Amino acid sequence: MTLQFTRIDFRYNRQTSVFTGLSLTLDHPATVLLGPNGAGKSTLMALAATDVQPQRGQVRWRGNRPSNRRTRAAYVRAVAWLPQDVVAIPGLTVREQVAYAGWLKGMSRASAWQASTDALGRVDLTDLAGRPSNKLSGGQRRRMGLAGALTHRSEIVLMDEPTAGLDPTQRKVFRRLLENLRNDVQVVVSTHQTEDLADSYSQVVVLDQGTVRFQGTTAEFHNLAGDHVAGSRERAEAAYARLVHGEA
Repeated sequence: MTLQFTRIDFRYNRQTSVFTGLSLTLDHPATVLLGPNGAGKSTLMALAATDVQPQRGQVRWRGNRPSNRRTRAAYVRAVAWLPQDVVAIPGLTVREQVAYAGWLKGMSRASAWQASTDALGRVDLTDLAGRPSNKLSGGQRRRMGLAGALTHRSEIVLMDEPTAGLDPTQRKVFRRLLENLRNDVQVVVSTHQTEDLADSYSQVVVLDQGTVRFQGTTAEFHNLAGDHVAGSRERAEAAYARLVHGEA
């Protein structure tokens, strides 16, 4: 299964160009998109999620294009986006908000309600199903958002900085969820954090100033650090610094 960006041009205004002719193919079970702030990571995720549209070029998932009227519905059903800030809907319980996410993707109310039970179980929120969604912690809200994506059986889940601002315990829980998801759905995560790459992801893409500086396996990424650096976290940091900052 492949997410393709072909010759993408995107700018927020005439002065600010984010991408010029960007082409990128993501076809691994779990891809991490690394880059500094302003590199274009969130914009790329928003393009894939159809939250914004390119001025030029195409986005495709398994051949379906959101810009094509005949294939847009199939694309939208397959692609789920989990933004960094999952907003709780006032008045809805956790299960109701998860079911609502499925309904928005075209499921019937009954089917979405039934599927929400399994989705909550997969993110370990069953015990909180009846709690008001605005009473969850930040980490719990992100898991609720992930459950919403699982409710409508998305094929690829895009996550923008899913562990930012979480404490170490919450980050560990979320990373474990990501590792379990890889057997069922394709995962693309944008982040500036380089720890635990080898355990969580099979592919690394480094984006800087709207340009792909590197794309390869996690092993190939770590090898950029050189033989003198020991430890997976240290190797990831060194490889990242070499690509983005030009450090030898």
